[in-house]
Amino acid sequence: MRLIKSRTSVVSIPYSVIIGSQVESPAGRQVTFTALLEQLELFFFFLQEFFMSKFAKSGGGGGGGGGGGKVSVLSLASESSASSRRPKSTLTPLEQQVIQLKEQHKDAMLAVECGYKFRFFGEDAETAAKELNITCHLDHNFMTCSVPTHRLFVHVRRLVSQGHKVGVVKQTETSAIKSSGSNRNTLFTRRLSALYTKSTLVGEDVNPVARLEDGDEAGCADVSDPPEGFLLCISESWDKLKKQLTVGLVAVQPSTGDLLLDCFPDGPSHSELESRVLKINPVEILVPSDLSDQTHKLLLSISNASSQADDRVRIEKRDSAQFEFSAAVVTVVRFFGHAQEEDSRSLSSVASLESPVVCCLGPLIQYLQEFNLERVLRNERYRLSCESEGVTLNATTLRNLEILTNQTDGRVKGSLLWVLDHTRTAFGRRLMRKWVSRPLTDLHSISQRQEAVQEIMESDSLTLNSVRALLSHLPDLERGICSIYHKKSSTQEFYLVSSCLSRLGLELQSLLPAIRSQISSPLLRSLLLDTPDLLAPAHGFLKVLNEKSAKSGNKTELFSDLSGFPVLQERTTQIQKVLRKIQDHRKDVGLVLKAPGFDYTTVSGQEFLIEVKNSSSVVPHDWVKISSTKAVSRYRSPLLVDCYKKLQQLREQLLLDCQREWTNFLDQFGAHYHTMKRAIGHLATMDCLFSLTEVAKQGDYCRPEVCENKQQIMITNGRHPAIDLLMGEHNQYVPNHTKLQGDGRRTMIITGPNMGGKSSYIRQVALICIMAQIGSYVPASEARVGLLDAIYTRMGASDNIYKGRSTFMEELKEASEIIRQATERSLVILDELGRGTSTHDGIAIAYATLEYFIRDVKSLTLFVTHYPPLCELEQLHPEHVTNYHMAFLLNEPDVSNEEVQPEFITFLYQLTEGAAGRSYGLNVARLAGIPEPILHTSAHKAHELESMVNARSIYRIVAEKQLQWCEKLFAPFLISYSFACLSHKMFLIIKHV
Repeated sequence: MRLIKSRTSVVSIPYSVIIGSQVESPAGRQVTFTALLEQLELFFFFLQEFFMSKFAKSGGGGGGGGGGGKVSVLSLASESSASSRRPKSTLTPLEQQVIQLKEQHKDAMLAVECGYKFRFFGEDAETAAKELNITCHLDHNFMTCSVPTHRLFVHVRRLVSQGHKVGVVKQTETSAIKSSGSNRNTLFTRRLSALYTKSTLVGEDVNPVARLEDGDEAGCADVSDPPEGFLLCISESWDKLKKQLTVGLVAVQPSTGDLLLDCFPDGPSHSELESRVLKINPVEILVPSDLSDQTHKLLLSISNASSQADDRVRIEKRDSAQFEFSAAVVTVVRFFGHAQEEDSRSLSSVASLESPVVCCLGPLIQYLQEFNLERVLRNERYRLSCESEGVTLNATTLRNLEILTNQTDGRVKGSLLWVLDHTRTAFGRRLMRKWVSRPLTDLHSISQRQEAVQEIMESDSLTLNSVRALLSHLPDLERGICSIYHKKSSTQEFYLVSSCLSRLGLELQSLLPAIRSQISSPLLRSLLLDTPDLLAPAHGFLKVLNEKSAKSGNKTELFSDLSGFPVLQERTTQIQKVLRKIQDHRKDVGLVLKAPGFDYTTVSGQEFLIEVKNSSSVVPHDWVKISSTKAVSRYRSPLLVDCYKKLQQLREQLLLDCQREWTNFLDQFGAHYHTMKRAIGHLATMDCLFSLTEVAKQGDYCRPEVCENKQQIMITNGRHPAIDLLMGEHNQYVPNHTKLQGDGRRTMIITGPNMGGKSSYIRQVALICIMAQIGSYVPASEARVGLLDAIYTRMGASDNIYKGRSTFMEELKEASEIIRQATERSLVILDELGRGTSTHDGIAIAYATLEYFIRDVKSLTLFVTHYPPLCELEQLHPEHVTNYHMAFLLNEPDVSNEEVQPEFITFLYQLTEGAAGRSYGLNVARLAGIPEPILHTSAHKAHELESMVNARSIYRIVAEKQLQWCEKLFAPFLISYSFACLSHKMFLIIKHV
């Protein structure tokens, strides 16, 4: 037997039958041998296509960046040999149209509108089926899968979250208008209506605002927006003469309108770029195709930091020619040279930008133009990491101090942001993240925040409670007005956003008298008094809309007053005229049917039907039968057929007119975008101040005194904010003092047993300083902090495979960056520097580095070490250095039968003055569960090594005593040459011992 596979079934045919002239099919039909060969040819063609597609998927395709390989649609269309073997007209008109669209957008997965669903084709379908967990099947020539229209936003978001670029292709013709045209027998025209990536999720297809009280969408919970959606563009320029790398950076969040620009020199480690990337936290990065290997490795390490695909950064490579300065300038001039909007950036301000920034801005404009989101780049500029803008917190510091995320699982819980973020709005949450990653260096701004927090906390006024209540249960207004600004908002979203803005404006307007009389904080007064006027334009736009139609998405009845929309008014008049003609025709139909009370029937969406019983014989022959049942038949008269056809055309034309007017309406609202954004910024600031108030109310928090001209960190009973909160109300965290003064003892050398709390202590000091310069209360009884310009840390041990560095190399690279950048106004934290190499080299590096900070940099320094020789620096610099250790109780083990036992340590977690003699690492080994035999052997070996070191110390002391005795005995003969030689030899002996 032999199997022959057709497109629909598998037929089993004996060999003896195949060699004959005819075969008998299973259905009993006679099949000619020629037809059988055609079936065989078709079978082998599809078998070849199957293996070709499998080979293409295994050989190419790109990673999680979502670029996606070329789909089988393209490969089929490009193979002329396969096409020659294929029967004529095997591709359907729809498939030919999809091929053309795919050729134009090769790097995107296309969702094609086909009636009431969106379909994927070829490899797009296979990928979508895998990601969305839906069925994929063969239809005609290509694999396909589909999703319903009303759930498109869910599936697009899921595909985008996995790193894919998704294009939505929609029909550009309506059935009624097409049927009246000359091309009524052709395929519906389709075009790409929207593109989406991780950073460009703006539009009706992906932003259904379903949180209206009467219309919650069931699937909204699993497609919530990420807190940040920055698109980052990076360019590099190398100065051969200065041998200096300069990095340009432009970051934009299309969904909120945030824009950041920066230009900075960077070193070989790219630490400056890394710190900025971690602060911005982009979801997508735009880079040139000729990006340097080191930068590419850095971005890959950041992209792959998350184990989950939907958390990874998408990297988009663009033609390097777009990043050339000359090409970028042309793009920038063309873009900013047009008529400017109010409060937007002018061409003259763009001309002052550094060339690396311009090299980023040009490609970014071209990229966003593909998504119709380029308007956001006209916003006012905001620069990153200038000295006047905030404390420098590099990437290492952000990680080591767990400022934005914890080091355990990369989540927010356990971080400083988790401690401080009690905001109630999405836009407030985003602003709080910026506050935490960029503490202030301006004393006036810090004091204003502290005064505002103190007034909110101590005030008995109901006004502030009313303002706080207004911020509850608000939608993401910042994203909403930006969606309107891009003219991509749905009617539901617009109504929700505008109604919330109008309500907030009216509520705050009513509170103005109380605000003026009861609130004294300058910051609170400026925020609350300015906001109502900024929100005033929302009232006028809301009055124009019909609430019911806006919530349902019905654009044909959206505007309650059409006097301002003459086109819609004329179209509505035409529709009413046709409807009156249809209603007047009822009399004629009633006369024919001899039914004076006749009225039209509507069945299954078919309007204006004349329903007649089947037993009746009065139906004119020219009436058109539409449908029937056993009892009745439904007709339309010739006049009704013409009128209904015209009515459908007018209704569809009205829908198109309404869409145009709706876009113009959004554009009018967009003219007030910058004003609205400032108002929402005021609300976000209020939300953050309320959040800091919640922190201050936690108990045992104090308002720190921040000094501008005094270098100091004086903390009484300080606690680690995150650990203290995690421990709850049990008050188990042991508080500690800190005394660092720039003109006094500015360096603390901290020793003590492993697991004694040294690292937690130095972290708590840094976090309290950050909280103080954010404007927050701090977990301490009392705190006085001088303004810091930067906080640098060197903690932990880890290699960096992407950068090709060992653990020790990574350790020294971080130390090198700190040495170059730290100033006397910096806080430097070094934890166990030098432990990654041999003892002698490690002690030497740690000793020399610490002495350099004490003598030359003069920064406030916390140095944790297990090397006792470093404690000698207190004797060399007694006015600047103090030794401390974490206190503990030592329980000496019982020594029996000459068996040495490891010591047992009780940690007290109390910082105590003086150096610790040992680190008691065997105690940690016991806590870690090391087997007892290994512990005993380790204890014995440690005792042996300690005895050897002690013996050498005794010999050295004896030799020094003998040398002193000889000097006294032979003092009269010191001039003699022989005694000089003797002294020299004895010195060498002592040194050797």
